[in-house]
Amino acid sequence: MSRPPRSIDVPGASHNAPIPAAARVGPLLCTSAVSGKDAATGQLPADAATQVRHTFANLRAVLQAGGASLDDVAKFSVTIKDNSVREPLNAEWLACFPDPHDRPARHIVVQDLQHGLWLQIEVMAFVS
Repeated sequence: MSRPPRSIDVPGASHNAPIPAAARVGPLLCTSAVSGKDAATGQLPADAATQVRHTFANLRAVLQAGGASLDDVAKFSVTIKDNSVREPLNAEWLACFPDPHDRPARHIVVQDLQHGLWLQIEVMAFVS
């Protein structure tokens, strides 16, 4: 019996390295770092709020390619450049997960990011 491909790639949400956007093994889907690059243009917006919106859009696309959605995510790991990113991040977070009793776990690390990035998100999802 053969298994489906493990690596998941999404046009516009790919890396500039030999790293897939995500990997799926059975019902477990783990993303690589998802950034706020505009999937249509390939450009990285200069401001944090736009990068946050693009990051969540890219994340949705990667999850969908793996057979999942935000509803399947159990854990968010977020790296932000500085604390100024928390406000737009929390606004998008609350738009995606308005019910305080139905949210995935989330952890944020503040770390200097390179190449103009304001944030990166990695998630673990259980695909039913």
